[in-house]
Amino acid sequence: MSARKRPEIDLSVAREVCSPLSVERFTFQYGMTAIAFFLTFLALLPLFSLVWEILGQGLSNLKPEMFVKQVIDFGFANAIVGTLKMVTIGSLFSIPVGVMTGIFLSEFGGNSKIASIVRFITTILAGVPSIVVGVFAYGVFIATTKQFSAVAGGFALGVIMLPVIALTTEEVLKLVPNSLRLASAALGGNRFQTTFRVVLAAGLPGITTATLLAIARASGETAPLIFTALFSDFWSESLLRPTASLPVLIYRFYQQDDPQIFQLVWTASIVLVGLVFLLNLLSRVITSRKLK
Repeated sequence: MSARKRPEIDLSVAREVCSPLSVERFTFQYGMTAIAFFLTFLALLPLFSLVWEILGQGLSNLKPEMFVKQVIDFGFANAIVGTLKMVTIGSLFSIPVGVMTGIFLSEFGGNSKIASIVRFITTILAGVPSIVVGVFAYGVFIATTKQFSAVAGGFALGVIMLPVIALTTEEVLKLVPNSLRLASAALGGNRFQTTFRVVLAAGLPGITTATLLAIARASGETAPLIFTALFSDFWSESLLRPTASLPVLIYRFYQQDDPQIFQLVWTASIVLVGLVFLLNLLSRVITSRKLK
């Protein structure tokens, strides 16, 4: 057999590829890079300004005893606990329902009419303003029980978290390679075993990230809690009583004339921003480990 001939190289093309960029292309490349960095700086400037202002106003008066005192004693321990209670209640409701909805849309519903209706309703729910969700929760709980409570607030937060978890779970499971499903089927796994032991396990880091981002969003919501959990200056004795939360604390005391109470707003803002930051950072860590 004759040796395969090597392809001939077009010297003009090679010369053009190896030659340096022209002045026009060089200027355009670095000019667009500079514009991109400048616009990125403008986008991040409000965030940096917000964090700088919060730290400047509240960090000097942030004291350890504020984490154990209730609001009436110029602390925010009961507000932190109330926020965690309502977010936990919302998570217990939204995470199982959201994940199962995403599994149905991705693995079982497909392009069926029922799946299309569920997907459409979930997408609409994701765009509903939080204050409307608060009015809905008010009608479901407060108008019925005649009592503001942490359960009602947790339900409102769960409704906000639900579409985020469901839609993200669907997209994450769609990214799982079909080769894993085929391999499971070849080993004798049925559809449910393949879904819950293979596909769900592969998409678990992405689902966890979506859940943490949904929790971070719900932690900063104010309007739904005003309509459902209201507020309390003291420790809440029951989940069926008005409960304090960090967002409502900031909203309620922002226009107070007392300097000590007004300072409490800034310190509570630091705690709330720090909580949201930690949740987002945790989601990034999980995502980076998955990519590695």
